[in-house]
Amino acid sequence: MVFVISLILVIALAVVAGFAPEPFEAVSNAALASVIQHAGWLYLLIVFLTLVFLAYLAFGPTAKLRIGGRDAEPEFSNSTWLSMLFAAGMGIGLVFWGAAEPISHLVTPPEGLEPHTAQAARAAMRYTFFHWGLHPWAIYALMGLAIAWFQYNRNGRGLISDLLQPLIGERHLGWIGKLVNIVAVVATAIGVATTLGFGTMQISAGINRVFGLPNGIGMQLSVIAICFVLYMASSISGVDRGIKWLSSFNLALAGVLLLAVALLGPTSFIFDTFTTSLGSYLDHLVDMSLRMSPFSANTWVADWTIFYWAWWISWSPFVGAFIARVSYGRTVREFVFGVVVAPSLLGFVWFATFGGTALWSQIFGGVDMAGALAAGHETVLFRMYDALPMSSLLSGLTILLLVIFFVTSADSAVLVLGSMSSESAGDPTLARKFAWGIAIALIAVAMLMAGGLDALQTLITVAALPFALLMLAVMIGLYRVLSVEALREQAEERRARRAIEDWIAREQRQQNIAQPSGKATDGSTESGQ
Repeated sequence: MVFVISLILVIALAVVAGFAPEPFEAVSNAALASVIQHAGWLYLLIVFLTLVFLAYLAFGPTAKLRIGGRDAEPEFSNSTWLSMLFAAGMGIGLVFWGAAEPISHLVTPPEGLEPHTAQAARAAMRYTFFHWGLHPWAIYALMGLAIAWFQYNRNGRGLISDLLQPLIGERHLGWIGKLVNIVAVVATAIGVATTLGFGTMQISAGINRVFGLPNGIGMQLSVIAICFVLYMASSISGVDRGIKWLSSFNLALAGVLLLAVALLGPTSFIFDTFTTSLGSYLDHLVDMSLRMSPFSANTWVADWTIFYWAWWISWSPFVGAFIARVSYGRTVREFVFGVVVAPSLLGFVWFATFGGTALWSQIFGGVDMAGALAAGHETVLFRMYDALPMSSLLSGLTILLLVIFFVTSADSAVLVLGSMSSESAGDPTLARKFAWGIAIALIAVAMLMAGGLDALQTLITVAALPFALLMLAVMIGLYRVLSVEALREQAEERRARRAIEDWIAREQRQQNIAQPSGKATDGSTESGQ
């Protein structure tokens, strides 16, 4: 039922958004404005609480608990695990926004700052770190840890509804659970399709820049068709081969591109940007986390921070389910550091390199990056390359990076959508993977042809509100089950220590009995010694 209803709803939304994009966009924007006005503060508060909650789990009594049980061993190496997290979580977004977001904040800065000033540039990097740092990864980590724990430690099915079991009991198997799963599947399918649509736009813009081919709907449809074949082939090969190999290769390719831009660009400026922005980010972390603008009519926080938080929340069932799938055998502390801290640091380095180079090009290099921004966010990165040596090579590497990120994101989405729409645990059937693979490709095609990507993305951020409330329930339920498990393991450790101490005491008593008084251990008398 979850599979059929979800598929019908996804197709219906795509049809409405495709054939009536303007009315659909008007309704979506009105709904978003209402949600932000009345519940914007809720997004900020819940996401901040999520970060605090995960810090407690990582350093509290639950830190040493292991996903899968005390004897579970990780399925993937640390480097492979991190590369898969990075590829599924934010791959396309990092490339798409790496140069574009800092330039956007320079042109339209936060906190009422003057555009195109040094203060605006510093704030641009600080808020870019904020939007792509600890908070979004904390959202993913919460859902991923909860799904993994309920699936591997409590014999769950890997479904979102299972996370409600500590609060509502067996009713999570009924209509409430099915409704939660349907909403999660629909949000995931639409969210993935829209993100892949934006990725298609940037790939097409890069091909136009490098090869001079026309950047039209024909090119975009060709990109989707090629990527569809690639991500379905990767999906057929399984997680142990397709996603694993592609993610490892893509992380290496991203590292090569990162190093090339850092060396060919303003190297010292990039390092200065990284250290300054990281320090400013940590210094203002709490302030930015809870900042609204109730005393002014400024909508910057709503347009950027709340929009991002809602977007990450709407993606959390998908990314969380995939993270759970590849995180068997990790301790809670290892999981939190691996999913929250490590990818955030990689993201900071990425944005300092690409964002720093873009800002330097605009402020000191005489390159009109703001003009490129006006032509479309997808063109900013390639305009930045024009000011660097070997621009064609950099553009070609970026296109390849985007294609592989496209494939890994779609591949992991197909796996997760198939699992989330099944009642049984384990990998979904090949037929179900194909159904969702075709569905997200067709949605992306329909939205690109109708120009409805923005409206569909807006709708998903509205749908994130019930997921934000779900996150509160997940935190409560996860705290309960982890606390009970921590107490149980502590009791077992005390029993084990007591058993060892009793055994040692018995051995000592037996040894004393076996040695008569006045006799040494070698059998000679004390006087003889």
